[in-house]
Amino acid sequence: MERRDDAAAGGSVEDLPPTPEVAARVFGDRVPLAEEYARVLATDGVVRGLIGPREVPRLWERHLLNCAVLGELLDAGETMADVGSGAGLPGIPVAIARPDVEVILVEPLLRRAVFLEEFCSPRLPNIRVVRGRAEERAVVEAVGGADVVTSRAVSGFPKLAPWSAPLLRDGGRLLALKGSRAAEEIEEHGAVLAKAGLRNPEIVQCGVGIVDPATTVVRATRHKPVAKVKAKRRR
Repeated sequence: MERRDDAAAGGSVEDLPPTPEVAARVFGDRVPLAEEYARVLATDGVVRGLIGPREVPRLWERHLLNCAVLGELLDAGETMADVGSGAGLPGIPVAIARPDVEVILVEPLLRRAVFLEEFCSPRLPNIRVVRGRAEERAVVEAVGGADVVTSRAVSGFPKLAPWSAPLLRDGGRLLALKGSRAAEEIEEHGAVLAKAGLRNPEIVQCGVGIVDPATTVVRATRHKPVAKVKAKRRR
């Protein structure tokens, strides 16, 4: 009920700070599209309960720019699946900043998936929305072996690793946006990552000199086990 009361208060573009100059370095000539996304989040996104009204004053620094710099870790032509996309973070900012990559927004809740479709369909041809849970077979088939799987504030590695790994092709990368405990999480859950086939976890900083603080990402590479071939018995 408390969340509904906050949403009922509505959002306002008056609380949205001016577009920071650094946005041009991240989004290039697509800054107007990033500004439109910010306005939609600040208004309709709050009304529909996708973000809290207190997030509006820091939309640029904490959400749009912080997510968009993840694009530094992607190559042209790659496919990125965003697990538990919610309001479209980090998937939409990455898709705006990197129109040369395909972004798949994976979201189980209907109201969120509808919002994502409404915003992305007419504006971002490099995005498609898949409604469902990452662990569902239909979602794994729809994603079809992504080059990258990302997530932000979805869950810890005990759940995130087995959800994400099946969506990746062999050699694909997990790019999980994390906070200050990233190193501790790797140490605590290294065995979980390894069991899911996610090897060589490391911490990468994105947006150094652009966002402050830089965006912390845990990167790991998917290695599928090699199927063992049974030797034929000699007669």
